[in-house]
Amino acid sequence: MALIHVVILLGTGVFVGFASGLLGVGGGFIMAPVQYFVFIDMGLPADEAIRMAFGTNLLVVLFNSLSGTWRYHKLGEVSWRAALVMGVSGLAFAYIGATLATRISGEVLRVSFGVIVLVSAIRMLTARSREVKREPVDNPWLWFVWAIPVGMLAGMLGVGGGVIAVPIMVLGLRFSIHRAVATSLAMIVLNSIGGLAGYIVNGLGVSSLLPYSIGYVNLPSAFILIVSSFVMVQVGAVVAHRLPARRLRFIFVLLMFYIGLKMLGVFEWLGWPI
Repeated sequence: MALIHVVILLGTGVFVGFASGLLGVGGGFIMAPVQYFVFIDMGLPADEAIRMAFGTNLLVVLFNSLSGTWRYHKLGEVSWRAALVMGVSGLAFAYIGATLATRISGEVLRVSFGVIVLVSAIRMLTARSREVKREPVDNPWLWFVWAIPVGMLAGMLGVGGGVIAVPIMVLGLRFSIHRAVATSLAMIVLNSIGGLAGYIVNGLGVSSLLPYSIGYVNLPSAFILIVSSFVMVQVGAVVAHRLPARRLRFIFVLLMFYIGLKMLGVFEWLGWPI
């Protein structure tokens, strides 16, 4: 790994840690594009690069979500019943999703990732924001069912699932944005374990991967991202707790639009170096 790769990953880790705590996402949908291009630059074939980006993400997401969950628990924002029910459901289906991802072409995974993030962003943007408080859905069976697509997509796309879980909790389960962000992080702990197991098990027999990798998880890249992001998760969580709900939602949607367009290659097609 060249020095430039280390610098890029360190900077990404700092940003991801803050965004994870702020927005209730594991950070995988931010790290995936960065790691994908880093692994490509290191000589890894595109199909293997996208899978390794997703698998490595999940190890970092696990640590980030643990850090953020602890902070939100101290702030009293986590709905633990919902987080545990959705997390157990998500864990099982994340493993299934990760297994499927190792059998799908890298291009399909990359484009699917971008499309799903964009659709979620548009739904969050167009949903009417009500000032009147509504009671959140208190039905464990509905929580379990909603967590199935979250877990499946989390495993397939190497993310904790927060980018999908937060809109579901806000729009479908009527959680407040602050409660959704906090509960999403707690759920992501279990999602990431299921997906991580899938990428490790299904990558063990692949010979063309980078050195110091366990299956589709590259340990040097994961270490750099974990070290640089762990503390920043705490900072992001504290800032999110103090932000007005409307501003927090806007930041979340803006970031989703950028990542979705980036993974679809729109900026490259336009010739914009961003």
